[in-house]
Amino acid sequence: MILSENNVFFVMGVSGVGKSTIGNLLSKELGIPFFDGDDFHPKENILKMSKGEPLNDEDRFGWLATLNKLAKDQLKENSCVIVCSALKNKYREILSNGVENNTKWIHLVGSYELISERMKQRSNHFMPTGLLKSQKDILENPVNAINVNISLTPLEIVEVIKKELNPKSEFGLFGLGVMGKSLSRNLASKNIKLSIFNRHVDGIEEDVAINFKNEFEELATTKAFDNVEQFVNSLQQPRKIMLMVNAGKTTDIVIESLIPYLSDGDILIDGGNSNYNETKIRLDYLLSKNIHLIGTGVSGGEEGALKGPSIMPSGDKEVYKTVAPFLNAIAAKDANNLPCCTYVGKEGSGHFVKMVHNGIEYVEMQLLAEVVNILKLSGNNYDEIADILESWKSAADSYLLEITVKILRKKEGSDWLVEKIMDKAGNKGTGNWTTIATAELGIPSTLIPAALFARYSSFYKEDRVKLNRIYDDGNTSSLNLTTEDILKAYQFARIINHFQGINLISEASIKYEWELNLSEIARIWTNGCIIKSNLMVELVAVLKETSNLLGYEKFVQKIKKLKPSTNKVVSQCVLNEMAIPCLSESVNFFNGHTIANSPANIIQAQRDYFGAHTYQRIDDPSGEFYHTNWK
Repeated sequence: MILSENNVFFVMGVSGVGKSTIGNLLSKELGIPFFDGDDFHPKENILKMSKGEPLNDEDRFGWLATLNKLAKDQLKENSCVIVCSALKNKYREILSNGVENNTKWIHLVGSYELISERMKQRSNHFMPTGLLKSQKDILENPVNAINVNISLTPLEIVEVIKKELNPKSEFGLFGLGVMGKSLSRNLASKNIKLSIFNRHVDGIEEDVAINFKNEFEELATTKAFDNVEQFVNSLQQPRKIMLMVNAGKTTDIVIESLIPYLSDGDILIDGGNSNYNETKIRLDYLLSKNIHLIGTGVSGGEEGALKGPSIMPSGDKEVYKTVAPFLNAIAAKDANNLPCCTYVGKEGSGHFVKMVHNGIEYVEMQLLAEVVNILKLSGNNYDEIADILESWKSAADSYLLEITVKILRKKEGSDWLVEKIMDKAGNKGTGNWTTIATAELGIPSTLIPAALFARYSSFYKEDRVKLNRIYDDGNTSSLNLTTEDILKAYQFARIINHFQGINLISEASIKYEWELNLSEIARIWTNGCIIKSNLMVELVAVLKETSNLLGYEKFVQKIKKLKPSTNKVVSQCVLNEMAIPCLSESVNFFNGHTIANSPANIIQAQRDYFGAHTYQRIDDPSGEFYHTNWK
């Protein structure tokens, strides 16, 4: 057993309860020094007790002060076990004086008959059996002590003490993948009593939890398990268990494996990238079993999870208050040192917000990929591109911009590593879910699908190579773009991206009655997460006033300044046969979203022609619907 801090363990009780035996065994189990208080009695006290004369307070005070000094000296270097009767509160006050917070009392108790019988069997001890009654009479039972009955065997008594000294964990984490491991270390570093679990699979996943625990110093007091029942039983009630497992079927399997061992009021925190609709279903299902679920988005990747992620929890607000101290403790801190964690809203809103976060992330990544490609085809090498992007930090700083600079500078030998990476971009499904959500809600968040489909297209590498041979005629003009033009196009597209993402969250909040605080969501995205940026910091204040960035005066002026360069960049890229799905879509969306009279009247007339879907007239303010016989 590893002790998290230095403590003095006073094993106390009347004579005959076996203090020395238990103290000795306990010290060996804990690997710390043992001291028998009787060895520190002055000769006068020993002589008095051997004559059958009880000690008075004056006799004891000097002895108790000696033991107190012993405790203080030992605590400077280590923990220790000290055996002492410590029968009265005032005696214990002397013993613990100055080290109260590092003192643990272990009280051995038993019936008069049992203790008396034991004392009769003892030899070479100066305490006569006749003094037992006087000790029983003056004993004042200690408060907050570990009380152990001496009817148990010495080894059983020590096991009880060890169990009490090693109390149940405050928090559990289930699943030790990349994110689970980083969050575990983060939790442990905040002095949270933690239990961790990872499944056991013969030959594949064996002793994952215990090996991980042994790998890092901060996990020294963490309890590691590969048995679900033991893991659950190691936790204080109501249990608080964070699930860091794959979304979907795996999450359901894990929940079912936990349910038999959970109790009413226990709380599961789903920290995976779960679909918000599935979170609502799970929440209702678990509530029928008197178990709570907090659906929680976690952003930051491996490093963010370790140093402080952005956390987006949702569900019952009162239940959230129980887990809030733990989530706040591990979250990143914003510019005002507030945790980048907030109660998002009801049901699965936390996972919805995380899903949109990932959608915005898809676009931000695609925009940077397009910018790098434009700069590369403008004749710059990757070091030069990195220099250009680095020079943009004052105007467009973000986490993704920073890591892109580092990526571009990374070399293997004399070659840039990025040139050796296959141009196939993967995804984990959240971009797909965001695209579906934007369609279901009827919100034109068009950049997210553009970024998603760009990844899908990238996977058709073989087809792209074949078709390139057919269609590439080499008839392209050189790009006539300045880095300032490209920066402005990048800034323009980012504003549109954030507008669309926020608009999607706002619409979901209205439809599902989640009452989401857009400014607060932006605040927890200012640090710890993948899309943190200077723009996000700016949005915290803006979103307190409006959710419509395109109508906000400051952004109106920005967009007017950025739009001409964006038009130039997009048009030249198209003329040079370059795919720029997100840059071009930002212009398409803006043009379509700001046009007073669109060609949608043609579409509505077509719908009425073949399907009698009716239409409204601009010359009829009543809003009445009309149908025409077009033939």
